[in-house]
Amino acid sequence: MRFPSRPAVIAATAVLALTSCGTGTESSPGSVTLTIAANSIQGGKNSESATWIKNWVIPEFEKTHQNVKVLFQPSGVDDEQYKTKIALDLKSKSGADVIDVDGIWVGEFAQAGYIKPLTEVGGPAVEQWEGWSQIPQAVQGLGIFDGKKYGLPQGTDGRVLFYNKTLFAKAGLPETWEPKSWQDIIDAGNKLKAAGVPVPIQINAGTAMGEATTMQGVLPLLAGAGSEIYAAGKWAGDSQAVKDVLGFYQQIYGGSGLGDPKLQQEAKGRDKSFAQFAQGKIGILAESDYFWRSVVEPTAGVAPMKDRDQVVGYAKIPAKQPGGGIRGQDHVSMSGGAVRVLNPFSKNPKLAWDLLAFMHSAEATKSQLAGQARISSRTDVNSEVLTADPMLKYIADEVLPLTAYRPGLAVYPQVSTALQEATAAVVSGKSADEAAAAYQAKLEEIVGGAANVGG
Repeated sequence: MRFPSRPAVIAATAVLALTSCGTGTESSPGSVTLTIAANSIQGGKNSESATWIKNWVIPEFEKTHQNVKVLFQPSGVDDEQYKTKIALDLKSKSGADVIDVDGIWVGEFAQAGYIKPLTEVGGPAVEQWEGWSQIPQAVQGLGIFDGKKYGLPQGTDGRVLFYNKTLFAKAGLPETWEPKSWQDIIDAGNKLKAAGVPVPIQINAGTAMGEATTMQGVLPLLAGAGSEIYAAGKWAGDSQAVKDVLGFYQQIYGGSGLGDPKLQQEAKGRDKSFAQFAQGKIGILAESDYFWRSVVEPTAGVAPMKDRDQVVGYAKIPAKQPGGGIRGQDHVSMSGGAVRVLNPFSKNPKLAWDLLAFMHSAEATKSQLAGQARISSRTDVNSEVLTADPMLKYIADEVLPLTAYRPGLAVYPQVSTALQEATAAVVSGKSADEAAAAYQAKLEEIVGGAANVGG
């Protein structure tokens, strides 16, 4: 299940009709009731997830826990409504025992005291869980805040560079392309341009593309420049890494003809970029694996390519130069996804952990996939279910171990918008230094002053 990113501010005063099934309340002598909450409902939003919980998770868990009754608390509302409902439940120390949340909410909820580290709630059994060895450390990061594990990641994704092999052959570029630096991308773009490709490189920019600009463009590039947007309690300001990122945008959109500036400013620019790639007009496109499985998918994609498997190549996003990425990496990526957390106010926290762990077991994960090729958080499951899709297996095996996540803080969406505005300034003709200076000033306003901004 995936939650789109939305501006996230907990509205404690919001008025919602809250339905709470309690936190592990006793239903009869000797028995316990646990509750699962998710923004999914049969016949509506995320229907498959709701069906899985009701028809598989609950009966299978109850088979092995005969004194436990599990109830499902479904929702089928806008993500912000769901978020506010969960926040108010937790604020009032009520709500479900196991709760689905977007990974981007974890830090915000943790800072508010609404959730606590899993070990504080579930006890010693948490660290002894077999599943940790099956979830790559980088993927565990989706549920980590300030170095502590608050949630178990569900499915995730990864970002790569997609490229058109036919256009590459026309430009004399290799069919198996493995760029090792940003300069390799620029060099490939120049060869594609010389070969007559209309748009050699498409890296999302500007405000019209919204969070896609930040997640598909700015943040992977920033990671490739050796920095994260938030680290050690400070936000990245007009640092050298941020200037490097904006400088890369300037190389593509600053009159070189390597990218299409107009596409970045159109309301439907991202959709148009999908269509143009499918039509053989874009050489290199930075996107998540969503592009492969839902956009150019041969039969049901948004912009289907019948010859996708033969024509579309993919490569890891390189650091600015080898070893220059975060953690000293040669390649980088960004990921998103949902997690499940424990209610710290559960009356049966150890049983709640048993239920959460069960929902993330290999057996449960395979059951939730229901035969579909999708990336789970578990390497053992991915190695089994992704064999038929080499691209998704590539993401699971090669990209997820390198990935990073957005900071789950309430102010992040405003920071993201400021980053989008900085790229828009470059696309419209400003220099990287000018755009970085304007971004710094905006960032200080957003995060409460220069003391919260790193150099």
